Amino acid sequence: MTIVQPTLWGDLDPGAEDAAQEARLASGNRVASERGAFTALRGHTERIVAHSSDRVAWLRARAMGITATDVARLASLRAVQAVVADKRYGSRFSGNVYTEHGKEREPVIAAWVAATHGIEPSAHLFHAAANRAHLATPDGVGRDGDGRLVLAEIKTTAKAWRSIPRHYLRQIWWQQYVLGADRTLFVWERHDDFVPAHDEPECRWVDRDDDQIHVLIDLADRVLDTLRRDRV
Repeated sequence: MTIVQPTLWGDLDPGAEDAAQEARLASGNRVASERGAFTALRGHTERIVAHSSDRVAWLRARAMGITATDVARLASLRAVQAVVADKRYGSRFSGNVYTEHGKEREPVIAAWVAATHGIEPSAHLFHAAANRAHLATPDGVGRDGDGRLVLAEIKTTAKAWRSIPRHYLRQIWWQQYVLGADRTLFVWERHDDFVPAHDEPECRWVDRDDDQIHVLIDLADRVLDTLRRDRV
């Protein structure tokens, strides 16, 4: 059976939409030449929108904004309309054996991340400081030895990666922007026929890239603007 994820763009509250649009325009006028344009103005714990354990609230919140999963697809202007279509009508992808394996292994890998790097698992949905429609759910949130915010992103794969796939980098940079983090530990576990290939997963640190973040914000806002215009 095909499952269509809910989409709530037709139910947006006009007042909330106007306020979000004003906040976006105000923040958008600050150019990316200054790091402060992308730095969270408030602590990330004050910007929790929902928890994945509350499935209804979590899906509703994600449907009303643009997430790191959405942004991962924004490789160019041509991708904007594809993301708009999924946000408007809902995605028909309901998962497969690979996504189910990933869900099964994620808690195990997250425990390894916590034990080895001190980054605790997280299932919270956060919004960006300057725009409540910019959303992200990193797999882990923690602090480094200097007290700086760091994130973790966990994947499983049947492929031997030589480098981090570009769409995952976009996902990571968006999460860093939303939460105000400087670094993310990207962790992946390779499997052979769904059996882990090694005793421990592989990992690599990814630093924040404000130039890339600026591009992603522009593309994400094009998606949001198109959805809003469609309602007029």
